Amino acid sequence: MALLVLLEHDRGALVEGAREALTAGRGLADQMNVDLEAVIIGEGAQDLVDEAAAYGAETVHVVTHDLLTDYGPDAWAESVLQLADDVDAEAVMSVGTDRGNEVLAQLGARTGQPFVANCTSVDASDDDEWSMTRVQWGGSLLEDSTLTADRKLVTFAHHAVPAAEADSAGSGDVSEFEPELDDSHTITMIRDRAVETQGVTLSTSPVVVSGGRGVGSADGFEILEELAALLGGRVGCSRAVTNNGWRPHADQVGQTGTRIAPEIYIATGISGAIQHWVGAMASKRILAINTDAEANMVTKADYAVIADLHKVVPAVSAEIRKRKGL
Repeated sequence: MALLVLLEHDRGALVEGAREALTAGRGLADQMNVDLEAVIIGEGAQDLVDEAAAYGAETVHVVTHDLLTDYGPDAWAESVLQLADDVDAEAVMSVGTDRGNEVLAQLGARTGQPFVANCTSVDASDDDEWSMTRVQWGGSLLEDSTLTADRKLVTFAHHAVPAAEADSAGSGDVSEFEPELDDSHTITMIRDRAVETQGVTLSTSPVVVSGGRGVGSADGFEILEELAALLGGRVGCSRAVTNNGWRPHADQVGQTGTRIAPEIYIATGISGAIQHWVGAMASKRILAINTDAEANMVTKADYAVIADLHKVVPAVSAEIRKRKGL
């Protein structure tokens, strides 16, 4: 019996969600009393073995095939299915990114097994029936569930478990596996890429400075751009801002935008509707700047400044420039 943890990577670089999956998987494997076994698919997989071992993987299954040139949900799911059958896996898990959920959903559809997505905790002490809490309705509801299946399929919600290397690295024994695939498994496959954003992205930035309706206009975001640049961060916004056409949808933080987990989130002029809070709640610290002391974002923030953002933000930027000698 085995626990397989599917690791997402981008051309040979593990994404943060993969490290979260391994961290969550260690606890799950301990409850199941089995080894943690990682699954890395496609080109660049071999280069990630040592990092997977550092996060506790005892066995790293390197899955390769001529058709596995990049990410494709059908090909990845079929590969995991064949590997799971080969090693008699009791469970398969990943982290609940778009790709993680997509592959596990495909796996459930192929096997007729139930799939539980976006868990925040899982109790696997009972082999027959697992208990878990999972995120529903974009984070506004936590649901307690039980799972009974021949093969358990679960994902942990992205940012629900902070990534941390194991106290003792796993052995990282490499097991090569080549699935049987044909062109029917590559109906959906990444064929080419175009770089739209270089450097840190909104989802990976350690600092995010966001603006809401209170910014007042598209031009009003200039002071937020300045502050974000001084802090080495990115600028985000609320849905009201994108609805007004002040910023592109790619900058939106929230349930229907990007979910972030920066070291600090600076929310300016944002009331903090539940949809926005879902996207920002994984932030390590939140600073709210708002004239409304009763705004939802203010009451939930770690720190708050009750004042006009158009006065506060330039003052903060000026102080940073002064301390940096700029």
